[in-house]
Amino acid sequence: MTKPAFKPKRIVWIDLEMTGLDPEVDRILEVGAIVTDWNLKEISRYEAVVRQDETLMRARMVGPFFEENSSARDALWAQNADGQPEATVEQQLLEFIARHIDDDKALLAGNSIHQDRRFIHRWMPELDSKLHYRMLDVTAWKVVFEGKYGKKFAKPEQHRALEDIRGSIQELEYYLKKVKG
Repeated sequence: MTKPAFKPKRIVWIDLEMTGLDPEVDRILEVGAIVTDWNLKEISRYEAVVRQDETLMRARMVGPFFEENSSARDALWAQNADGQPEATVEQQLLEFIARHIDDDKALLAGNSIHQDRRFIHRWMPELDSKLHYRMLDVTAWKVVFEGKYGKKFAKPEQHRALEDIRGSIQELEYYLKKVKG
């Protein structure tokens, strides 16, 4: 007997802002999630700040990336005191997904979503268990369109969770229009 095909009705876009890129030592600071249909129409959104140890944040949020994006870094530092524990945010995300996704597992989408998934796997294992192994990575589209067709989408780089998701959705819409075109 063959396994039924994975045909999700909706897409869960997630973006994380972190103290760095190493899920073994860096931590999640901000979470954004948007559920869309296959027309990429926004159905619902979720946003939360994850409170982290300020000493860790100051130690890890250094170097060229954070210096070039100092306004995003400063905003992440400023909102930290108002954040919630990681476990609380994970539970809220699970509830958010349960309200909007009927499938057994959710299709996770975003730009370089494998990196965010590594952090979800490490720091939010219950959420990880609710996500399908297949993911919709807009970066794969970017690689093909830039490499094969020389087409480049000018994505705004806010480095804030919800804004980055919206940019990813716009980017995928751009590529899909080229395919239809």
